[in-house]
Amino acid sequence: MDLTVTDCVALSVYTFTFLLGLPANLLVFFVYIRKARKHGATPNVVYALNLCLANLALVAWLPVKILETLLKDWTLPAPVCPVYSFFLYSSLYASCLFITAVTVGRYLSIAFPIIYKRYRRARLSCLTCAALWALVIVHLGVSLQAEGGAYFVGVQDEVSACFEHFNETQLKVLLPLRLEMAIVLFIVPLIVTSFCTLRCVTLVWRSNLPPVGKRRVLAVALSTLAVFVICYAPYNTSHIVGFVQQQSVHWRTIAMLTSSCNVFLEPVVMLMLSPVVSRGILGRICGQQSHFRWSDGSRHRGKPTSGFANIKVPPPPSEKVRAEGGVTKESQGSAGEQNKGTIFHIHV
Repeated sequence: MDLTVTDCVALSVYTFTFLLGLPANLLVFFVYIRKARKHGATPNVVYALNLCLANLALVAWLPVKILETLLKDWTLPAPVCPVYSFFLYSSLYASCLFITAVTVGRYLSIAFPIIYKRYRRARLSCLTCAALWALVIVHLGVSLQAEGGAYFVGVQDEVSACFEHFNETQLKVLLPLRLEMAIVLFIVPLIVTSFCTLRCVTLVWRSNLPPVGKRRVLAVALSTLAVFVICYAPYNTSHIVGFVQQQSVHWRTIAMLTSSCNVFLEPVVMLMLSPVVSRGILGRICGQQSHFRWSDGSRHRGKPTSGFANIKVPPPPSEKVRAEGGVTKESQGSAGEQNKGTIFHIHV
């Protein structure tokens, strides 16, 4: 069957998402695992690991989505359809909720640092993640079982599709469920995420942080909100429009394309949230790491390095004591010559 322009675009997006999302999420997963082993589990580590698991679940089923788009037909057994739909959509809504949890934690750490530090425990974050997974599983379980165990493999114009073609009886049940999922699993988290992000921006802008720190916090907060809106708004908007029109909108599959982009966009945000990784990258780019070298009474005799400035500073108290107790070799050359000051090397 001939492929349309929409099919070609969908194939390109799904293939690019699979090739880029799989290594990106594995990288973030191992980075946070290593961080948890070294410094212990923190709320950000717990949320990042769950977010990676949700993205990897979506990546694992992307080849099935690519095959369905390429053949324009559902060729797998019918019982695979509900399993495929469950993992596909649960990963999307779980990622949405985990981003909201990360944003709320960031806001609480900035607005209420002392109180938040009391409850900043990995165990509490694990319970929160379990509650979010349960919320998503219950919603999707009810949606998939709404038709009494139907496989949702619809046939239209001799073409079968998974979870695409529905009759009027199915739509009477699915459209309210889609609206409820859009409100509970997207609109409410969007309101919470927007409020926390704007409050973070306001508090950081008014704080006494250095400009570099402000830019980093603002970049992470605004990029998180941008990914949230770009990835999840179109698909959930199709649920609202479909409920108003009392039909399954035809551009629902196109809106699904932006939702799959979260697989490779969210790892970028999670890497920015990691202080170890971000400091290392910013340090290499900006070159703001400072190296201090002390030399007693003479210049440092190491290898010449460009970008050094020699600044004479008064000797510390220990140097004064040693100067009073004896005379250095350099001061023995001339009786009237004063001891040389300590040289402070700053590497810019």
